[in-house]
Amino acid sequence: MQYTIENEILKLTIESLGAEMVSLIHKPTNAELLWNAGKAWTRHAPVLFPYTGRILNGKFTAKGKEYQAGQHGFVRDLEHKVIAQTADSITFEAVSDENTLSRFPYEFIFQSTYTLDSETVCHSVKVKNPAQEELRFGFGYHPGFMCPFDAEHDTEDYELRFDIPQTVEVQETPGGFCKDTHVFMENSAVIPVTDQLFKDDSICMKGLTAKTLSLVEKETERKVDVSIEGFPYVLIWSAVTEKVQFICIEPWHSLPDRVDATGRWEDKPCAAVLQAGESWTTHINMTFIR
Repeated sequence: MQYTIENEILKLTIESLGAEMVSLIHKPTNAELLWNAGKAWTRHAPVLFPYTGRILNGKFTAKGKEYQAGQHGFVRDLEHKVIAQTADSITFEAVSDENTLSRFPYEFIFQSTYTLDSETVCHSVKVKNPAQEELRFGFGYHPGFMCPFDAEHDTEDYELRFDIPQTVEVQETPGGFCKDTHVFMENSAVIPVTDQLFKDDSICMKGLTAKTLSLVEKETERKVDVSIEGFPYVLIWSAVTEKVQFICIEPWHSLPDRVDATGRWEDKPCAAVLQAGESWTTHINMTFIR
């Protein structure tokens, strides 16, 4: 089921399946700001939990049992319940049950809150541990933004821009699994957008000191600013097509498995480890300047 919140500038539609943003309309121009889940990529802005990326061999062991594991976890495919709503905010909740425990043997409460503030969408997430045993998990955001912004512009009219210059170290992920690292760029604030930028899949950056990463239309300075402060990893990605159709800016708190991962859940690096009754929160702001 779809739910809508809005203010004087933005109209946001969220699908309860996955608590995923599926449309964001800039009301003054009637422009769609989110990727439309077209043929190139059939999602809009999924949340990644209880892990990000791929699990080595597509399986892990926990509590002495083996579990199959698809990419990016499964919360993006669960039905979420609305537990609070106002004109410009809404909170969804997904709770572990027999279905999730057959795929991931830990209890959790997962809440997503979307709030509109002028030109900004804030998406905050809270994870709670309702059980007596510890809860270990990964998490990441994966919003996709239309690029080009309209039919009058082309790929090269855009750049990805940090608010301060960065020396960017990239986590290499051959076959989707972490291995080595290398320096991607030195003392620069700009990554030019080209149709070849994502030919080798996503670019996983680590150790950034910037507060924002923006997708900017150079001629007009129209842009989307994404807050990345406090995230150990930020990925940029688009599907490999002849022309770029969208760009994802993905702040993550965890990574895919390493090429030499043990397969044991308790060995996997994570976003957080919660003891009984504890909770963990994170958020991003996405500001659309049009």
